This record gives sequence, C-alpha cells and structure tokens, in this order.
Amino acid sequence: MALIANHPEKNIIRVQLSQNCILKELTQQELLELEPHLDVTDHVKGDCLTHQGDRDLDVIFVLDGILKRAVANQHAKEMILRFTSERYMEATYASWRLNKAASFSIIAVTKTRVARIAMPAWSAYIQDKPKLKQFFELEVMRIMSSIMSHTITLHLLDAPGRVHRFLRKHPDLFDRMPKKELASYLNLSPETLSRLKNQGKI
Repeated sequence: MALIANHPEKNIIRVQLSQNCILKELTQQELLELEPHLDVTDHVKGDCLTHQGDRDLDVIFVLDGILKRAVANQHAKEMILRFTSERYMEATYASWRLNKAASFSIIAVTKTRVARIAMPAWSAYIQDKPKLKQFFELEVMRIMSSIMSHTITLHLLDAPGRVHRFLRKHPDLFDRMPKKELASYLNLSPETLSRLKNQGKI
C-alpha cells in the first residue's frame, strides 16, 4: 500500500485530495485521519482498476487523468457508461450496499493517478460524518442520473447533437480524450467523429 505520508509527491497529492468534489467538505484534520486508509496508485492507459464481477469494491478518487466506467457482455463487447476525471470519483457503492459483485469495470483512458479506499473502510469513515455521507450519496445519485440521461441521448439525438451535448457537458475533456474512446461512448464510428470535426460541425 502506497501511503501518502511516504509518497515523494505527498504535498501535491494532499492538495489534489482537498480539491475533490467529495473530500473538499473535510477539514485538514479529517483529511489527515483519512490518509492511512488511502492507497495511491499510478496507471497507464488500458489498466483495469476494477473488473466487472469483482467482489473487492472501492471508492476511487481521481487525482490526475481520465477513467471510464464500462460494461461488457459475454462476447466482450463493451459499452462505455461515463468518463471521470480529476476532482471527481468512481464508486461501486450500489453493488456494495446490495452485497453484489461490481456490475461494471473501471478502466484508465489516459495515464492516471488515483487514491482508492475499500468500501468497508469508507463506509465506516463516513458513518459519523452525516454531511460527508450526504454529499457522497448525492454524488452517487448524480452519477446514476447522468448515465441515464446519456443513454436516453443516444436514442434521441443525431450524431452532431450527441457530440455537441458532450462538448457542452465536458468541454475540458474533448481534446484530452482518445477519439476512439469518445466515438465509442457516443455510439459513433471514429470516422464519423473525425468527419464531423473536419466539416466544422463540432
């Protein structure tokens, strides 16, 4: 386990944690109390941080880079549900509460650094912090709502409309994303995405 206190970039990591959409609610002392439970890991593009079907479940705070949440059928055909970047998180909270295996995989889309905590440890940590627990559960619900909205969008909008919606929702991610990944998320071929860009429609 890579403890933050022993990490050569501990000061940067502590700042990144304090900027996270959930952890920014914590005091400096509370963050220090959380540190021993966090495992900081670095990943390259394509690394799988959580496998669909895993029983060891985590909360993952993204410090740097982009992750994707994806599901696959028995033929390994993948559907990307969402992307997550710095200051945000991924969590297999619903699976853990239902005592089920992870229903999706979490995979690095770019070079990534994360801080992760096992769900039992996280649950214990937030138990006596009602405001933090509320923020966390609201973020989980917000994520589920955004996935549902995206799924509906795939059926209701044409190709340019899907791309424009992504640009509106995630203007910071477009130029950082491998276009093959983005095309897959938008249910387009890479060629279609490239053509829309070259025609100046995005």
